[in-house]
Parts: sequence; structure tokens; C-alpha cells
Amino acid sequence: MRNTWLSPRSAIWEYWTSLIACLFWIQYSCGMPHVIRIGGIFEQTDGPVSLVSAEELAFKFAVNNINRNRTLLPNTTLTYDIQRINIYDSFEASRKACDQLSLGVVAIFGPSHSSSSNAVQSICNALEVPHIQVRWKHHPMDNKDTFYANLYPDYSSLSYAILDLVQFLKWKTATVVYDDSTGLIRLQELIMAPSRYNIRLKIRQLPLDTQDTRPLLKEMKRSREFRIIFDCSHHMAAQILKQAQTMGMMTEYYHYIFTTLDLMAIDLEPYRFCGVNMTGFRILNVDNPQVASIVEKWSMERQIPPKPDSGLLEGIMTTDAALTYDAVHIVSVSYQHAPQMTVNSLQCHRHKPWRFGGRFMSFIKESHWDGLTGRLSFNKTTGLRTDFDLDIVSLKEDGLEKVGKWSASGGLNITEVPKRKGMNITDSLANRSLVVTSILEEPYVMLKKSDKALVGNDRFEGFCIDLLKELANILGFTYEIRLVPDGKYGSQDDKGQWNGMIRELIEHRADLAMAPLTITYTREKFIDFSKPFLNMGISILYRKPNSTSNGFFSFLNPMTPDIWVYILLAYLGVSCVLFVIARFSPYEWYDAHPCNPGSDVVENNFTLLNSFWFGVGSLMQQGSELMPKALSTRIIGGIWWFFTLIIISSYTANLAAFLTVERMDSPVDSADDIAKQTKIEYGVVRDGATMAFFKKSKVSTFEKMWAFMSSRPRTSLVKSIEDGIQRVLKSDYALITESTTIDYITRRNCNLTQVGGLIDSKGYGIGTPLGSPYRDKITIAILSMLEDGLLHILKEKWWSGNSCLDEERHETGPMGIQNLGGIFIVLASGLVVSVFVAIAEFIYKLRKTAEREQVFVQRHGGRDQTVVHLREAGETQASASSHGEDGCSDQHARLQRPTTPRKGQHELQHWDDPCVSMTMCSPQGKNLVSNISGTVPEPRDNGIDGITRYTVNHSDIGTLTKHGQLKMAASATQV
Repeated sequence: MRNTWLSPRSAIWEYWTSLIACLFWIQYSCGMPHVIRIGGIFEQTDGPVSLVSAEELAFKFAVNNINRNRTLLPNTTLTYDIQRINIYDSFEASRKACDQLSLGVVAIFGPSHSSSSNAVQSICNALEVPHIQVRWKHHPMDNKDTFYANLYPDYSSLSYAILDLVQFLKWKTATVVYDDSTGLIRLQELIMAPSRYNIRLKIRQLPLDTQDTRPLLKEMKRSREFRIIFDCSHHMAAQILKQAQTMGMMTEYYHYIFTTLDLMAIDLEPYRFCGVNMTGFRILNVDNPQVASIVEKWSMERQIPPKPDSGLLEGIMTTDAALTYDAVHIVSVSYQHAPQMTVNSLQCHRHKPWRFGGRFMSFIKESHWDGLTGRLSFNKTTGLRTDFDLDIVSLKEDGLEKVGKWSASGGLNITEVPKRKGMNITDSLANRSLVVTSILEEPYVMLKKSDKALVGNDRFEGFCIDLLKELANILGFTYEIRLVPDGKYGSQDDKGQWNGMIRELIEHRADLAMAPLTITYTREKFIDFSKPFLNMGISILYRKPNSTSNGFFSFLNPMTPDIWVYILLAYLGVSCVLFVIARFSPYEWYDAHPCNPGSDVVENNFTLLNSFWFGVGSLMQQGSELMPKALSTRIIGGIWWFFTLIIISSYTANLAAFLTVERMDSPVDSADDIAKQTKIEYGVVRDGATMAFFKKSKVSTFEKMWAFMSSRPRTSLVKSIEDGIQRVLKSDYALITESTTIDYITRRNCNLTQVGGLIDSKGYGIGTPLGSPYRDKITIAILSMLEDGLLHILKEKWWSGNSCLDEERHETGPMGIQNLGGIFIVLASGLVVSVFVAIAEFIYKLRKTAEREQVFVQRHGGRDQTVVHLREAGETQASASSHGEDGCSDQHARLQRPTTPRKGQHELQHWDDPCVSMTMCSPQGKNLVSNISGTVPEPRDNGIDGITRYTVNHSDIGTLTKHGQLKMAASATQV
């Protein structure tokens, strides 16, 4: 068991240890004075009534708060000595500082003005007393102010914060307006930005002796400077905002950045709904609940009536007041951590420093404190506040809101909260009144025809007017339409100056440009465009050429004359080749007398005439009785049939279109055609997007066209579309303009037409000034209308015009004689030619027959005789498939009637049918005369076509069949 009693030695040791600890505590308690004093030197303004500065009030407020809470200095009472001086009296400031040092202050606060502050700083350096500042002061690099601490953010870091914000906003140009020369030092990092970043800065200075900034604002407005950085106090900023509103510079096109940290102290209520962009910085950490409660308590204690026309909010804790409050607390915290420090009276004339001053200054620079302005820490060498956070605040419709944060370590971080759920794009345009510039052009913007006098927006109608009404209904804004004074769309001259609607937007005389305004690269650099509401291209407007009649021989139109010649040559070539190949091939020859084994006579069907007939029959898709037998000739025939199939099919397919559609004979069909000639003059609308297209184009064809137009601007360039239409109708002129406009014109004027296709592809957009917040909202509304089909409905409403289309449909009616008359002429010509050929053949044959045939009439016993002609089967219309009753195949004799019967001569006829041909067959290939009774001399050739003539007694004729076969004959006599 452990002994709980202490030994005598242990008890004695514990006793002495406790005694020593008590003695040290007593010494420490006695070393810390019960009362310490701090001094404050503050400027006062000249006037009948001296006003207490916010820094002085915050100084007292902080001391009272420390003494009331007893958290920082539980056993010490903090007192203060306040001295007031004139703002520029540095001698008085030095005297007041010496008076306070004689009272034994541990630190001096203020004054703020540079000359007075430097005087006090010199005394504090000499007597080694900390000097605390809460306003910006230029601190040179070689500064040896050891006893110096400044709670205002370091100017170099603040300049970086402004530069980061400018880069985040993607400003390429900006204007810096400073109040005094110190502003150039505070903003040196931003001013040096052009050499390191792609930013163009313009530096201006506010008037020194007056608060009237209207001349400066007017100059900036005339120079179209919309992004401005003001480096001035919040008092001056309030005056600038009031005067800018009277100058019409508090619109959504302007963006102001104020470097003052007291933007929340300005009355911004008149500017909440102006749409102006206003951004600033704030170091007061009002998001902290403890800070907010202290600020609210401060405001309640300062319930004073507001000053009229000051533009400031009374009772708001400014940055200087908050920094003074934090300065008092950081000194108190440092004093708490500096034990055994005595304070004694110091005399300026003795130059005897405070022996604890250096130690106390080190405690101040090493201290850390989370105050009203955030984290407090100092550079141990310079005494400047470097590690701090800045809130980025922006003016919204609900007031000043925090949208981001900047810190020296993390840089800029924009944390703007998205709009709350339920808000839509109409919020920022609701109840806004916009100025809309436009130009008269059908069917986009037109003057409404009415018997009554119309005023305002009711004077206009058209596609763009209806589109503007729909946008106003969706976005909730009102508008006023103003026609552009010079009546031009907008182009840039050689000096870079714009005219027309583009100039109206650049100079902010209009908020929107609602017209058929083409989106181009050059315009996009000076204004903003919405998404295109109508797509189109450039084309050519020209007079509709006279229609070309098809004519009687229009059936030849489906193919060019060259093709017809090629077809004819192909026909002749194939026919000749077929004839030659048929002669060479042994399989195209056949035996002329197959019934006579000893005959060596062969024949060929493909004579020259038959070859041509075969080609014609195939070409006409009718065929012929001639068929090739050899493989070579069949190949020729098959290829020819394939050729004719394609030709006839193509011809048939095109024939309908050429006979039913009326064709136009236009002298130009494209931009290349119009560029290659000079007879037809052409041009564009002056100062329009089409003119800029040709002027900037690097395509050789378009360069040539622009050279032609620019060489004669008086005749080639027209003032408006209407002037161009009249020129096209009255002269040989072609207008080059947008395809949508041409479509509208050609639907209503049947004498005009579009020539060729589109030269390029572009779009019409709604123009807004550069950086306008309306562009995105209008774009979203246009896309919504496009998806709903509303834009298509509006286009059909204003473009519909069917008069010319109905006329074109009426012209394509039934075909008449003018379309197909030529084929009747060909038919009649063929008939006439065939009659004349038949007559010629008859006469020719008649003469030949008269020479060959001689008919004799011989009488034997008073009996009549008939001449019988024996011919080869190949010459007597025989066919291989015709066989008589006796089996006679290829060779037979035909009983031919005399050409001209004479007296006493009778024709051999069938007694049942006189028209039936009568044939004498030679059965089994025997000689004909063997079937005839009686003695008949042997046949002999008399030299005339191999014909042997016989006479047959009429009385001896036996039975004749219906096939005309002679079955029996009594006798035959050779003639």
C-alpha cells in the first residue's frame, strides 16, 4: 500500500516552489500598468461646422469595445488622446504628436494625409514609438521607416487584383481615370500591362479643382470608351455616377471598375435598373456573422440624417473606419503579448527613445488577428499588409452583390451564384425600352398602307417587324423604331469610319438593328450579332429571257446535233462491218440448191442492202427477217442491240421533258458567264454586305467582277434594291444581291428570274452594340422561335406569292401541233419518198422484163399453148419449209403468167381460184419433163437467165390442186 503522507523534504520543496511562483506573478502583475494610452491625430475639414471623421469615431468605438469586453486586456484599461489638425498643416501635426508622446502613448494613429503623416513618422522613428496608418501611402523601396505599420492593402497587390479582373473580363481596351498623381503609382502594374498583355490602355485624369467631370465624360462618350477604371475616393465616385447618368452613360454598354474599397458606401439605388455594369472591391468581411454584428452596432450608433445630393449612404462603416477599428485591436493584442513593458513620458527635444519601442514594434509586426477586414498580418521589414482577401462585388438589380474573391496566394476566383431557379432570360429585358434602327426594304420593313395617318411603330410592317413583335412578347421589352438617317446598311470607308445602321450601333444611338443585316467578319469586329434568323446566299437577278419555242422538229432536241451525227456514223459503220464480216464468215453462206447434191451454188443473206436494213430495224426496235447465224455476226448484232437500247431509252426519257417544258434562252447562266462578258452591265447595292463581299474577295472571278463594278460606280452601283429592280427591268442590267430578296421579287414580278446558283452562304442577324448584354438573350429567343417553326411561318407569310408560279404551271399544258408537227412532216415525207421509189422500181423492172422476156404464141392443131418458166427456187419465192405433196423441198418450178397475153394465147389458171399460183413440181428431185407424157426435147439454156421455156397444151391439162401443182400434162413443147 502506497504511503500517502509526504516526507518533510517534499513538503518543504513544494512550499518554496509555490512561493516563487507567487512572487513571479506579483512581479508580472505589477509590471503591467493598469492604464495604457494610445494617441490619435485626425484631420478635420474647414467649414462653419467641424465634422468628426469616420476614423476618429471608429477609434473611439474600438477603445470602448475593448474596455467593455475585457477579453484582450482583462486587467488594463485602454485610454486615448485625440488631436485634430488641419489637413495640410504638417507643423501642427508634429506639435500634436510631441504633445501625445509627452503623455506616454504606446502608439500614434494617423494622420492620413501624406505631408502630415511624414512629419509624424519622422518623430516616431526618432523616439521609437510605433506609428499606425490606415490609408494608402507610397512606401519607397529604400524606406527606413522601422516604426511603421499600415493596415491598408499593399498597392502592388491591389494593382494585381485589378489586372486579374480586367483579364478575366477579356478587355482588350480600357480607359484608366485617376484622381491625383498617386493613382499612377497605385496602378503601376496595370499601367505596365500593355507591354506584357494584349491590352490597350488610355490614361486620363480627373479635374483637380472641381468635381464637375461632365466635360471628361463627354469626351470619353464621344470617343466610345465603354470600359473605364476609376481610381478615386468614394465621395468622388458618387459624383461621377450622378453626372454619368445625366450624360446617358449609365447603360448596359458601359462597364465601370472602381478601385475604392468603399463602393458599398455609395447610394446605388438610382442605378440598379439602368443595366450599367459596375464592379468594385471590398475588404470588409461582412459575410462573417461577428463582423456583421459589429458593423450593425456601428451603424445604429451613427443615426444621423443623410446629406442631400451627396450620393452617399450615411451610417455605413467605411473601409477607413474598419481599418482603424482593426488597428486599435492589433495594438491591443500586441500589448497583451508584451509583458514587463513600462511606458514613460517622452520629450521630442531630448531625443531619448522609448526603450521598449523596438520590442513593441516587433510584437505588432508579428501579431495575427482576424478583424473586420479579414486576416491581419504584416511584412516584418516594411510593415505593409500583404496577405489579405478582397471580395469582388458587382451591381445587380437587387443591389451590390459579391460575385468573387481575390487573394494574393489564390488569385481571382469568380464564384457568382447562378440565378435562382425559376428565373429566365426575360428578367433582364423586362420593362426595358429599346431603340431599334432599321431600313426600308421589302418584305422586311415596309411602310404600312393606310387611309389614316399612322405614327410610331404602327407605320411599319414586314417580316422583321413581325419578328420584332415576337421578340418583344417573349423578352418583355418595349421598343421604338427609327429609320437610319442615311438609308444605308453600313460599310467602312478608307479611313475606317462606318455609316448606316452599323454607325448607329457603334455610337450607341440604337440598341438593336432589325433589318436584313448580313453577318460579316468586318462588321463582327465592331458590333455583335445574334444567331442568324434567315440563311441565304448571293445570287444574280436578271430579266426573264424570251421563251424558245420547241418548233416542228422539237423531237430532235433531246440530243445535240453532235450525238445525232455520231449515231448516224455508228449505224453506217456497224452496217458496213456486218456486211464485211458476213462475207468473211463461212457460216453465213448456205447451199442455194439443197435438193441438188451436185450443185455448188451458195448464197448469203447479208447483202449490203440487207445489212443496212438489219441496222435500221434494230435501231427502230422493230427487228427484221434477217438473223445472223455465225458467232461473229451475232456478236456484232448483240452489241448493236445493246447500243440501240441505251440510245432509245435515253432519248425516250428526255423527250417528254423537252416537249412539255418551255425552255429559256438566257445569255448568262452563272457568275463566271457574267464575268466573262461586258455587254450586260451588272452591279450591287452601294455600301451593302454584297459590295463588301466582292471588295474583300480574293477569288479571281469575283476580283474581276469588282474591278468592273468599281470602274463604273455610277452605273454599276445602285442606291437601293428598288433602284436595282427598275434598272433590271428597263435596261440590260443584272443585279447581284441576296437570294432571299431575289426569291421575294421573282414571286411577284414574272419578268424577273434568278440566274445561276448561290455564290456564297451567309445569314441575316440582329445587330447589337459590341458587348451588349441583349445579344445572348435575343439569340436564345430566336433559337426558340426556330425550333417552334415560327420563323418558317413568318417567312411563308411574307414571301408567298403564287401569280408567277400559277402562270408557269399554266404554260405546261397539253402538247399541240407546234410540239409534234415535225414528226408528221417526217411521216409525210417518208410516204412521198416511198411512192416515188415504188414508181421508179416499177419502171425499172418493166424495162428489164421487156428485154428479157419474149412471149410467142404457137398453134399446134388449133390448140392453145401456155408458156411455162422454170426458175431456181432462190429466185421464185421458195422457202426451206415449203414442201409439196410429192416431197419437193427447195427446188420447184413456178407457172408464171405471160406478161401480156396475145391473140390465141391463153393463161394457165386454176379453175377454182384464178388467183392461186400454179407450180409444177419435180418429185424426188427429178427433171420436170419426166412427168409430162409424150416426147419432150431435153431442156437447154437459151442464154437468158438460165430459163428454159416450154409450152403445155391446154387441152391436155389434168388436175390442178389448190397449191397450183400440175399433176399431169399430155405434152410440152420447147419454145
